[in-house]
Amino acid sequence: MQVIQSIKELEKFRSSFRNHDQLGLVPTMGALHKGHLTLVEKARQQTNQVMVSIFVNPLQFNDSKDFEKYPKQVEQDLALLEKAGCDIVFIPSAKELYVEQPLLSFQFGYLEHLMEGQHRPGHFNGVAIVVSKLLHLIKPHQAFFGEKDLQQLRIIQCLVRDLSMLVEIVPCATVREPDGLAMSSRNMRLNPDQRQRALLLHRSLIKAKEMLGKTSHSEIEQLIQKEFSSEKLEYFRIVQKDSLETCSDPLQDKEVALCIAAFIDEIRLIDNIIVSS
Repeated sequence: MQVIQSIKELEKFRSSFRNHDQLGLVPTMGALHKGHLTLVEKARQQTNQVMVSIFVNPLQFNDSKDFEKYPKQVEQDLALLEKAGCDIVFIPSAKELYVEQPLLSFQFGYLEHLMEGQHRPGHFNGVAIVVSKLLHLIKPHQAFFGEKDLQQLRIIQCLVRDLSMLVEIVPCATVREPDGLAMSSRNMRLNPDQRQRALLLHRSLIKAKEMLGKTSHSEIEQLIQKEFSSEKLEYFRIVQKDSLETCSDPLQDKEVALCIAAFIDEIRLIDNIIVSS
């Protein structure tokens, strides 16, 4: 497995790439878990060269404390990737990717004003800048993103579509622990008590799913709010799967997403499930 850290090394690798090869990219912020490795596995199935990028992007954190506490374990990540059959790992520094503070900014219309966009101003601009850089520099044929970050996935799909980027964005299903907790790098920060309390997110989504079509959306939202009487619920939304716009009530959409974000003490977690009618 080759590890590269500079854009110059990346350019050298890309210039020597054979025309018939297919390059798959799995962008990550490190602190890898089984969910990331599932993306690597899918990339191996669909391409014959797999690159993973590891970069904790400061531009997408609207909370500096969250950035500082984000788990970092590069040596462990590299060992996991080598075992998973990754071919190349790109680990740039912040100075390598951001020689100067970017002046460019992205706007994503209504997507910026709901759910993650509403509660994390500037987050998606940071995501779009770093993903644009990675796709431009690496030039993968396919890039693999998890559906746990559903709104981020939609932002990236919008970015690629509107800028006519020559890359296929491949969505990958959320990977869960046996008890239903969605795998996340932030789970590493949970102590045993917090880990048990975090199960409330998935349990609430399942409860909401069972009420769909039987109870109005406003009543479902109120019931989920009550579920979080001892935790801080940031949002719960019932939205159209593809557009993420509000669903009709009574439900008429073929596929909807139930999306949730909550704090377990100071640790922010998100989750969603997709429901087909």
